[in-house]
Formats: sequence, structure tokens, C-alpha cells
Amino acid sequence: MHWQDIIFSIGSWIFAIALIPSILSKDKPALSSSLLTASLLTVYVPTYASLGLTVSAISGGSVALAWWILAYQKWQSNKNRPKP
Repeated sequence: MHWQDIIFSIGSWIFAIALIPSILSKDKPALSSSLLTASLLTVYVPTYASLGLTVSAISGGSVALAWWILAYQKWQSNKNRPKP
């Protein structure tokens, strides 16, 4: 295991844990922010894997998944909001 794999994976796990309150809360980040962040993090996963940073790819995938969940929740919230 590379030392970079350890650093990236620890940071990703911390970010994933930090997003749990947002996932459980009724307040969500903007849909555009969630989609952009989720998309970029999803691109990082195969990039990490191609560098042999397997643990970083897995932990990065967990953060990307958290952002995709937030994007979906915001989309559902916007869809279900009554029109003025």
C-alpha cells in the first residue's frame, strides 16, 4: 500500500462521515452542487484504481455515493415541492 493511498482514504472516510448529518437532515445542498461534486468524485474512483490506490478508490466511491444520495434527495425534494 502506498502512503498516498492511506492519506487519500483517511480523508475520504472523514468526508463521508461528515456528510451523514446532511443525508439525515431535511436541509440539503443545492442540486447543482451535489451533481457536480458527485460527478467529479465518481471520475476520481477509476483514476485512483488505475494508480493502484485501491483503498482510496473504495473510500472515494463512498464519498461519491453520499453526494449522489444528497443529489437524489434534493431532486426528490424539489419535485415534491408545491408550485407557487
